[in-house]
Amino acid sequence: MHTPTDAIDNVETPKTIELGQQSSSRLQQAEALGTHKTPLADICVVGLGYVGLPLSLQFARCGANVTGLDIDSAKVDALNAGRSYIKHIAPEHISAMLASKRFAASTDFSRIRSCDAVIICVPTPLNKNREPDISYIVDTGKAIAPHLRPGTVVVLESTTYPGTTDEDLRAVLEQGSSLKAGTDFHLAFSPEREDPGNPSSVVATIPKVVGGYTPACLARAMSIYSIAIKTLVPVSSCRVAEATKLLENTFRSVNIALVNELKVVYSAMDIDVWEVIKAAKTKPFGFMAFYPGPGLGGHCIPIDPFYLTWKAREYGQHTRFIELAGEINTAMPEYVVHRLADALNERQASIKGSKVLILGLAYKPNVDDERESPSYVLMEMLHRRGATVAYHDPYVPVIKPTREHPQWAGTRSVAWNRETIAAFDAVIIATNHASVNYQELAEWAPCIVDTRNALASVSTKPGQVWKA
Repeated sequence: MHTPTDAIDNVETPKTIELGQQSSSRLQQAEALGTHKTPLADICVVGLGYVGLPLSLQFARCGANVTGLDIDSAKVDALNAGRSYIKHIAPEHISAMLASKRFAASTDFSRIRSCDAVIICVPTPLNKNREPDISYIVDTGKAIAPHLRPGTVVVLESTTYPGTTDEDLRAVLEQGSSLKAGTDFHLAFSPEREDPGNPSSVVATIPKVVGGYTPACLARAMSIYSIAIKTLVPVSSCRVAEATKLLENTFRSVNIALVNELKVVYSAMDIDVWEVIKAAKTKPFGFMAFYPGPGLGGHCIPIDPFYLTWKAREYGQHTRFIELAGEINTAMPEYVVHRLADALNERQASIKGSKVLILGLAYKPNVDDERESPSYVLMEMLHRRGATVAYHDPYVPVIKPTREHPQWAGTRSVAWNRETIAAFDAVIIATNHASVNYQELAEWAPCIVDTRNALASVSTKPGQVWKA
């Protein structure tokens, strides 16, 4: 079976895309310092999640010796036993790299002493006040610093606001190591571009933006990534690279907000927004299709724009457009609940006392990643309104403990059969997994609120389906 981690065994000599005069100048300096084609290296990747694990395997596949570091001993034990905890990464690919002796997982950060490069792939969530939380980056920097040796390159891949790498991370690395960035060790930022669940999204073939603290830092970082990545895109600084990632995700956030707002407007006009988008995307220029949903989920889109708006305030700037998009997207679960209330009212029922099933806990189709999923918000809103709430997700059999939604830990996905599904008063399709039989859903469920247009080609009963 094709997965994003098995498509490419080795990479070709990397090509470089130059961007603008500043980047060109930096690239010329980097090339003069010997960017291209480095001997295979010893690399430590810190954080073995949806970004760090695929990256580790890609480097190992291309001949580097990789140590994956994580503070979660359960993850480390699973990997060293050849087991995968991420759906789209097959266990046999982990086992193959273990057998090659080019990959191993560990909780021992002292292994950094023997590494040529350390790549940081740790979470960057928001705190309870929706402000950036870079504590994982800072704590990781503190853990790395005592083991850092001269000549090592440290690259941050975690999405964050401009200035994190050359200010916050640099400070903790220098303080804990007594070394100086740009003089004794190299420092860079290269944003991750993972797209879980997309089989055509392959680590080696996704162009890699790289920004260095100095031209020498850029040169060394690019030489490391040239082992495993086909196309490198140098930019003039760590801050430009950090800002690039924020632009990419803010672009998606504001366009999703646009179609979410149009969904509400067109619904009031009795116009199907999905039909409108299908027609609009036939235009061969000047249009890119985005699709509405019950809210935003995942580790990037609901979070990254807030990093930019928070940092902008430091410079006396106000990102009104971005903040408005955030408000619209954040309001979508409330709209879904209102649509559910309308649907139940038509059946002389109310949310209070009803049994409601959330279909799909993962934040996007065909993955097991439920970080920041709007399904959690829907479950909590319905619970507060007196509903009995359950979920079904073929990829999330049980809810793991989370910082944001601890009360749902241990809750299990209900069975998929007629008796179980028919017992619910209503079903909300929050995530449209391809493995779900939607025709069975239409036959079993009395009332369905479809937020993903999953039933567009399914035979349903009059008044059974409400779009939201």
